[in-house]
Amino acid sequence: MADRERQTDGQVLERTRQETKKPELFKVLLLNDDYTTMEFVIEILESVFHKQPAEAYRIMMAVHTQGKGLAGVYPYDIAETKVETVIDRARENGFPLKATMEPE
Repeated sequence: MADRERQTDGQVLERTRQETKKPELFKVLLLNDDYTTMEFVIEILESVFHKQPAEAYRIMMAVHTQGKGLAGVYPYDIAETKVETVIDRARENGFPLKATMEPE
């Protein structure tokens, strides 16, 4: 025991475990409007959210019939970037399409 005290100078050593926490996830939702074309919504889903054509069509129909559709679930920074990308691309193409994010 005396050897141990010499090595630690009499201090008590504690073992600590690092706990990693998964980042909070956010849903990215596309919102329906009366002007954005269905084709443009599908294009956004395929290019920004990397959806396959069938899934992009299904999400677009949810946007059209239910008023909103889930485009994906991402950590905060990625979700925020995707929302901004959707809005910027929509404005560039003359559409009022909106995207929002909310905690999962």
